[in-house]
Amino acid sequence: MRFQLEFPQFYPQLHVLLQITFKNAQNIRNPFLFCSKIKVSNQKDTKQKSEGFPMLNSTSNTYTLKREILTFSNKISRYLTKPDRKFTADMTYGMLASGSCLLTDVSDQLHEPSKKVNSVERLTRHLSKGTPAKALNSYLSLIHKWVPDKPIIHIDDSDIVKPDGYKFEALGMVRDGSKSSSTKNVYQKGYHVTEACALTKSSHPVSIFSQIHSSKEKNFTSINDITFSAMERGAAMFGSATFVMDRGYDDNKMFLKLDELKQDYVIRLTSKRKLFFHGKWVPATQLRNQRKGKIKTPLLFHGKCHDAYLSHVKVQITASKKDIYLVLVYGITEHPMMLATNKEIKSKEDVVNVAKAYFSRWRIEEYFRCKKQMFQFENFRVRRLTAINALNFYITLCMAFLAHISMKSETNALKVSIIQKADPVKEKVHFCYYRLAKGISGIQSYAKEGVRLWFRTKRPAYRQLCLELTA
Repeated sequence: MRFQLEFPQFYPQLHVLLQITFKNAQNIRNPFLFCSKIKVSNQKDTKQKSEGFPMLNSTSNTYTLKREILTFSNKISRYLTKPDRKFTADMTYGMLASGSCLLTDVSDQLHEPSKKVNSVERLTRHLSKGTPAKALNSYLSLIHKWVPDKPIIHIDDSDIVKPDGYKFEALGMVRDGSKSSSTKNVYQKGYHVTEACALTKSSHPVSIFSQIHSSKEKNFTSINDITFSAMERGAAMFGSATFVMDRGYDDNKMFLKLDELKQDYVIRLTSKRKLFFHGKWVPATQLRNQRKGKIKTPLLFHGKCHDAYLSHVKVQITASKKDIYLVLVYGITEHPMMLATNKEIKSKEDVVNVAKAYFSRWRIEEYFRCKKQMFQFENFRVRRLTAINALNFYITLCMAFLAHISMKSETNALKVSIIQKADPVKEKVHFCYYRLAKGISGIQSYAKEGVRLWFRTKRPAYRQLCLELTA
């Protein structure tokens, strides 16, 4: 008497799982390893619900977001070697998941089987190589698509303070912006940072130039040369742009350089600036005090909307003695702002656009603050300046990924999940990078694996030995 065992009769769940496994075996690199990790459960699948709408569970969100990060990373590293591609993915994913640029925190999010000290050593070794030129070119090509024609480019300087550092390379003295005031300057050990950010089509900043430098470097010339490099990159990328800068850039060399590059500019003037008006040189403050604002317009300043009054007058600047316009902004600060621009003004709308271009510079200030707060930019441990700049590049990639998510529609499922996870206090804000970074880190906290399984080596297809038979 023979008995025939059939899987559908005795093991229905196992039969279904085996069918699914072998049906998709071609899409699985190691189907046997996959089968060993399958857990059979009698419980029914459940869905989380939020306000009556079904939502993917945390595991699905984690996988979807991880895939989005790796897709973005692969666009940057597609021309690099496989170890460098994996390193780019490790750094981008690790910093976004941990919300930190510390290599120990990045290593924790990778979940590698090796010891943490070995993982940190590997990351440090890659950083010491510097920023890959091919990765930088791929990044600039990518963000070029996000930026409109003739964009607004903000250039500003910031600082990285390392008061307790003593083994960092070329550590100099910088003005601590967080502790200094208009009446008192506080200087501490640290580095200077020169940043140039272009505004995307959704008016969010993305970096096109970022360099950490110090006057203690061997080949250091001047901060102006680094600023000129940022201008040249912006002009080469977009052909024509509007460069917006604060009073610290009220220098004849800046005006001459922008004229040389044939670029438009909006630069705030200091009280020491003299302008040529009606056949004589007069202080800019004199023109400011003699006029009154006639054009009323709302302007956003320090997160609040103010009623500003604008006026403009045609003058000449000492640098090139070319005709420019002096745009005066009343009602915002204690002393009216003086903006110099070479943009053509033919109507009230042109005057308003010049003022709005300058007041959009608060976005680059928030960009700096977001880098420091959400990724602990001032808390790095690498000591070589080449490695520090490389680390800065990968933080820039993380900030670009936040811009990438911000450009998605408000109904995008991934973007909605990220914002919900961040649990923001306000529904709508003008700068959304903070909540996006917080939400991404919160979602990836559920991840039990890093990105190493996405870069497993593919084995070559084995060929069967065929022998030709002779008659």
